[in-house]
Order: sequence, then C-alpha cells, then structure tokens
Amino acid sequence: MQNETIINGEGHILGRLASIVAKRLLNGERITILNADKIVVSGNKRMVIESYKLLFKVKTHYNPYKQGIRRPRSPENIVRRAIRGMLPMDKPKGRAAFRRLKVFSGIPPEYENVKDRMVRIEDALATRLGRTYVTLAEIALQMGWKPKVLKT
Repeated sequence: MQNETIINGEGHILGRLASIVAKRLLNGERITILNADKIVVSGNKRMVIESYKLLFKVKTHYNPYKQGIRRPRSPENIVRRAIRGMLPMDKPKGRAAFRRLKVFSGIPPEYENVKDRMVRIEDALATRLGRTYVTLAEIALQMGWKPKVLKT
C-alpha cells in the first residue's frame, strides 16, 4: 500500500475518471478506487438504465440460443470494464497496467485509516455537469446486482 494512489470515486464521472486512471496505469502507477458504487453516469436515469439493459439482449449469429455475452453487473466490475476498454489489452503493457488496478464498493476495512490520503480528480467531478446523472449503484441494482451487506 506504499506507492499507490487511492481515489475516492464518490461524485466522479465514470468516463472521465476511467480515461484519467487508464493513462496513469500505463505510466506505472498503482491505483485503488474506493466507493465505486457512488461514481456517476451523466444522463436521464431511465435512458441510462435502458441503454445498459440493452447490452443484455446482444446475441451471436453463431449460436443465438446461448446466453450471449457476459456483462458486468456490480459497480466494481462496471468500473473495471470501463477502464479495461481504455487500455491496450492485446499488449503486455496493457495487461500489466490492468493488474495494477483495484476497485472496491464502499471502503473495505484495510483502507479505513487512509481517508486523509484519498485523492479527488478535479477534472472528473460531477459538479461540472449541468444535467442529471445516475449513480452506478442504481444502475447495478436495476441490472440484477445483489449488494453484500457489510458487518459494522
């Protein structure tokens, strides 16, 4: 946990955060994103959720009766998938960069005492938006995510 950047994802825009994190990962940083369920996607709530649900209807011509492509349902996996899409995964440096990424919903116990080291990326904050937005927790719940209840 020494030379890693800890980002508090609360109130950040998913796409902007993912592009900035992908560049930093390619530069060799270790990045941990906390509060992934509070990251936002801009747009009308109904429209955003419908566009995510549309991904579940994608089939293949090879065998259209199969289940289809597996899509991420939890906020952590949605964030990981967005960052993965911005990395060159067909090259070793992209795969190595992706291994340096950790994403958590909420704050796990091992990161409770690092609240003073958490970073906010000003270029990716949702306060810049002049429109409505929806959090990843709301999207994930509509897609069938069942959140784990943390013992406190």
